[in-house]
Amino acid sequence: MENCIFCKIIRGEIPATKIHEDEDTLAFLDIHPVAPVHFLLIPKLHIATLGDVDVQHQQLLGKMLWLVPRLAASQGCTDGFRTIINTGRVGGQEVFHLHIHVIGGKDRLPAMIHHG
Repeated sequence: MENCIFCKIIRGEIPATKIHEDEDTLAFLDIHPVAPVHFLLIPKLHIATLGDVDVQHQQLLGKMLWLVPRLAASQGCTDGFRTIINTGRVGGQEVFHLHIHVIGGKDRLPAMIHHG
């Protein structure tokens, strides 16, 4: 997509601190980290949301999930991390290009949802 910020990062039009790149995926540090380790893993194929994936994306999504723990370990998350995929407006998605947040590097991350 021409105006997608993540597609622009993939094309090299916007700089990013890359931690991994292959023919299908790109991982880079989040510009507004919420923890000592916070990076995004994205497919190079523009898929707007997780809700838009189809059967032909199975191998790509499997590869991405396989990469997550390896990239997290390479960033120092050897005792756990959190993965988040915000999907759609209600799910809090801000950039409409599928992406996985990987967050860690603290002794223990806070609860995601507070029960009350």
